[in-house]
Amino acid sequence: MQVVNIGNRTDAPPQLPAPQAHEETREGNYFVSNYPPFSFWKPERVQEALDVIGRPPASMDTPLGLYLHIPFCRKRCHFCYFKVYTDKDSTSIEAYLSAVRKELALYAANPIIGGRKPRFIYFGGGTPSYLSTKQLGGLVDELKRVLPWDEVEEITFECEPGTLTEGKLEILRKIGVTRLSLGIENFDDEILKTNGRAHVSKEIDRAYAFARSVGFPQINIDLIAGMVGETEENWRETVRRGVELAPDSVTIYQMEVPFNTTISKEMRIRGEEVAPVAGWDVKRAWANYGFSQFEAAGYTLTSAYTAVRDTSKATFLYRNLLWAGADMIGLGVSSFSHVGGVHYQNEHQYETYIDRLNGGELPLFRALRPEPIERFVREFILQMKLGSVKREYFLNKYGVDMNEQFAAELGSLRDQGFLTFDEQGAQLNRQGLLQVDRLLHQFFLPAHRNARYA
Repeated sequence: MQVVNIGNRTDAPPQLPAPQAHEETREGNYFVSNYPPFSFWKPERVQEALDVIGRPPASMDTPLGLYLHIPFCRKRCHFCYFKVYTDKDSTSIEAYLSAVRKELALYAANPIIGGRKPRFIYFGGGTPSYLSTKQLGGLVDELKRVLPWDEVEEITFECEPGTLTEGKLEILRKIGVTRLSLGIENFDDEILKTNGRAHVSKEIDRAYAFARSVGFPQINIDLIAGMVGETEENWRETVRRGVELAPDSVTIYQMEVPFNTTISKEMRIRGEEVAPVAGWDVKRAWANYGFSQFEAAGYTLTSAYTAVRDTSKATFLYRNLLWAGADMIGLGVSSFSHVGGVHYQNEHQYETYIDRLNGGELPLFRALRPEPIERFVREFILQMKLGSVKREYFLNKYGVDMNEQFAAELGSLRDQGFLTFDEQGAQLNRQGLLQVDRLLHQFFLPAHRNARYA
């Protein structure tokens, strides 16, 4: 057990604004994916990451995972804020994949691996399925030679429906993908086009049928409530068609407009403060409708964003282990890592990332070693997204009683009708889950409140 020195709390919890009758969507990051906020990660702290990479893991029991960022896409979605490229030819892509191989080789030569093998692997993007079957096969074969995958329990692979063929899906199954995630978002061609999606509706049904025929253990579909141009009628039809597909799991996100998206840039040009998407109250209602329809079809809500058809078969190891402090090495341009209690991010420019690896060095750009109290807060807020946090877990791991540390915050959210808590821990209700990312800021330490999240 690690005992965290909390100190005496003298600050009052921040007061959340009461939900308004209509909450407009404005520019900014809503989704909380890590803690402390990325704006606190600094280039001058990269040595902290290098130090921990150069030491054996503190515990061989700490799970290890890999995240591979494939930053290539047919088109850039108007709401996308990830590092993606739509202008790279095959030579540039091969150079990038070669750099990824070199990056993993550098890690494998460092003590942090310590003989551990990855338990989970996640191919994200961008569009991982943009790669050709030859590129996919060659990349995976080389990575397996560097760091064996024989203990992997889950391999997730993100796909854009229009990039999939039966042959490519057979390759994905052959390389061990267990969780295929289809970025459907919506079934209406006009809305897909308006939001910059590359695929069209007919490609969804074809790709899904191919995926089912190949026999993936788990197929997940992504839907987004509140896209540009979306109406309640359209959303109900999107949900109906999603339920009709009967995926093993469904992820429903609420549309946000982060900084550096096409939508946000156009808003600034026009001097607009309100985004051209549904307000938050509408999106929450639509997401609630979507989850309710899937529940009526026999699904179970397992997080603020995910419903699962059979909880004994469909899992999300990447999420569950990462939110409980697992080590994850992020490969690729702009990738994020969490290793040995240290956060860090790779170089965010394609050329710089490749040049540094060709020079034989890890391409780290910025880092932060959170204090013990910050690590406690990180796991607490991430696990809140699961809908339930266990008091005993934090007592055993950090020596912190969450009910004492967050008595005021939990009490405030209870009084607002978002959760209940008792001696076992806290449980969010549906209204709490639907806006959990807004609520999580109440648990941030004073130094991190009101900070830009990016």
